[in-house]
Amino acid sequence: MVRNKHSSSWILQFYKCWSFNYGAVGTAFPMLTRNCLSLLLWFLFDGGLLTPLHSQQPPQTSAFKQKENVIITMSGRRTFAQRVKRGWVWNQFFVLEEYMGSEPQYVGKLHSDLDKGVGSVKYTLLGDGAGTIFTIDDTTGDIHAIKSLDREEKAFYTLRAQAVDIVNGKPVEPESEFIIKVQDINDNEPKFLDGPYVASVPEMSPVGAYVLQVKATDADDPTYGSSARVVYSILQGQPYFSIDPKTGVIRTALPNMDREVKEQYQVLIQAKDMGGQLGGLAGTTTVNITLTDVNDNPPRFPKSIFHLKVPESSPVGSPIGRIRAVDPDFGKNAEIEYSIVPGDGGNLFDIRTDNNTQEGILILKKPLDFETKKAYTFKVEASNTHVDHHFNSVGPFKDTATVKINVLDVDEPPVFSKPFYTMEVYEDTPVGTIIGAVTAQDLDIGTSPVRYSLDANDMNNNFSVDPIEGTIATNELLDRESTAQFNLSIIASKISNPQLTSLVQIIINVLDVNEFPPEVTVPYEISACDNSKPGQIIQIIGAADKDMSPAGQTFSFRLPPDGSTNPNFTIHDYKNNSAGIVAQRHGYSRRQKEFYSLPVVVEDSSYPIQSSTSTLTIRVCRCDSRGVVLSCNVEAIFLPVGLSTGALIAILLCIIILLVIVVLYVALRRQKKKDGLMTSKEDIRDNVIHYDDEGGGEEDTQAFDIGALRNPKVIEDNVRRDIKPEPLCLPRQKPSTEYNSDIRDFISERLQEHDVDPNAPPYDSLATYAYEGSGSVAESLSSIESLRMETDQNYDFLSDWGPRFKLLAEMFEEENYNAGNIT
Repeated sequence: MVRNKHSSSWILQFYKCWSFNYGAVGTAFPMLTRNCLSLLLWFLFDGGLLTPLHSQQPPQTSAFKQKENVIITMSGRRTFAQRVKRGWVWNQFFVLEEYMGSEPQYVGKLHSDLDKGVGSVKYTLLGDGAGTIFTIDDTTGDIHAIKSLDREEKAFYTLRAQAVDIVNGKPVEPESEFIIKVQDINDNEPKFLDGPYVASVPEMSPVGAYVLQVKATDADDPTYGSSARVVYSILQGQPYFSIDPKTGVIRTALPNMDREVKEQYQVLIQAKDMGGQLGGLAGTTTVNITLTDVNDNPPRFPKSIFHLKVPESSPVGSPIGRIRAVDPDFGKNAEIEYSIVPGDGGNLFDIRTDNNTQEGILILKKPLDFETKKAYTFKVEASNTHVDHHFNSVGPFKDTATVKINVLDVDEPPVFSKPFYTMEVYEDTPVGTIIGAVTAQDLDIGTSPVRYSLDANDMNNNFSVDPIEGTIATNELLDRESTAQFNLSIIASKISNPQLTSLVQIIINVLDVNEFPPEVTVPYEISACDNSKPGQIIQIIGAADKDMSPAGQTFSFRLPPDGSTNPNFTIHDYKNNSAGIVAQRHGYSRRQKEFYSLPVVVEDSSYPIQSSTSTLTIRVCRCDSRGVVLSCNVEAIFLPVGLSTGALIAILLCIIILLVIVVLYVALRRQKKKDGLMTSKEDIRDNVIHYDDEGGGEEDTQAFDIGALRNPKVIEDNVRRDIKPEPLCLPRQKPSTEYNSDIRDFISERLQEHDVDPNAPPYDSLATYAYEGSGSVAESLSSIESLRMETDQNYDFLSDWGPRFKLLAEMFEEENYNAGNIT
């Protein structure tokens, strides 16, 4: 910092560089010496003056001295100012970590050259830890650390110093920044952050094979001293493994370590700081090392000969025994493949590997027979599936053993001479005819007689078997057309042990005997054109036979001897089971003859020859010039009377017109009969209105309600239609207005309509409704001329008239009941 002579400057003095802490000389001496030398060089280089590196104010120029000088600032910039006497400062202090003294640890001293020692300047301290970790004497500027510091928590502290005039409180020097570094001591041991470790290395590895690299971390300062310099060593695990003291790489130390001898190793590793010197701190970890397997051992049979006993009744494909070779390797290196060495028994036996147990399973490929061969001997080879060629020097990775199999005799069922039998028999063969025989024998040493029988599950009774000879004979007459093939099951059993049985299948084919004649397969009615020419093919015919010949049937066609001179048609045989009907005339007249009969004889080629005669009907039809049939039915009816098609159509139209006239005439007659009933002006009678609506009967409750048309004033006993009806004078009550108003209004409306109608008759018309007529046992049911009050009438007699009046009686009973409740 540059000041003129009227200004003052302040000094940060590092007295500690000259006053050593002898307790830490061993560790701090090199650093202190370097700092003191740096202070001396700066003092000599710049005239004995040093400026703060972190000046808060820019350099100022003196007003009394104009000589320029270069000022060094923290940022490295060069500024020109007048050379003046400057105060010197020191920008870095040191303090030991983990200080355990009873007094605060002295750090350094702040001093300004304006401080004359009379207490006119006050020193203050700001920044990291000011007041809590570091304190300053405001008069002398001495700095002390009042707490023990840990470099691993915080390596340095940045503080700011300030010199203030004690009178006016103004700063006499600008703020200056400096650093207090915590000087490291060896207080942290190395640590394996990733431990404990797990590693593996193949067995039989050479010396120096890489296993694993471990790493220890020391929290001490690696740039200061040897506190963080770590050296590795093995405390446990020698002489099998070694470790590089600097890198921590673990390698094998012994050759050919065998997994089958020892598989797991535990190695104890130590990491020590201070370069491994005495007094250094150490940390340990364990490394679990596993030797992985390699295929360095061939399979070996525990014995050279294996003896097996196999019953001769063992089924083909069944396992008959197991053998095993031992391989001390593990996993896929222990997989074994077994094979049979070509030789005796190679065709009868096979061997497979059980992947779970690595055993060889012997399989029977063909049936054994004690009577044929009692023992077999062969060799089996066991070899590794995965071979490591690095160990070929050990020897061949395979081994062989001998297998001896003794066949055990078993009481076996009889054996048929064939696996199945096929027999043939002609149909209609006489009952009891022998058609074949089956043979079975006991192959055991003690031969036993054999008995034969039909399978009980076979429901076929057409054949029988001789229990001693095994011959098969017919039981019934056979018909190939019904059943062409039979399947039988014959059982052979030993007399000495009936439980031992064998079964064989027999197929019996029924051969055909030519017993059915062939027949023509085309329809018996054939059409021929009336314009046919001689030699023209009318129809192609074929034949069918119910018999069946193994070589197929051949049919021939011809006319019967008595029809060989037929002048109309003939037969031409094509020699391929078909024939053609050939015309022999030039045209045929339908008027003369419409149908022709042609007998055809069909013969087969089997023995004995069978033939049949079929009569074909040939109908003559009208055809066009191309031979297309135009008509065979309708026109033929009218051709004899000489009518053409046009005449037939005219006749049909006339018939239709006559039918229409007859229908119209009948309709008009009916209409006139209806009108005649109402046209007579002198006929004084009621007009009967016809609704042409048929009621639903007694059960119809939804029909038209005639209750509104009842007239209690009118009661008819015997009404004539040719005179005006006169009302009967019967003693009755005066009709109430409630029941007569509707009828009165209705009649008044009808009278008004007739008065204004110019076409109405010259007399009043009285419409009578619900007129039943005379002669009824029940008399009239009309409400006209009835009693004035319906409640005065008694309808109980309706219940006695039978089921037809049941619904009507119920209706009136309900009305009487409702009327009684109302009153």
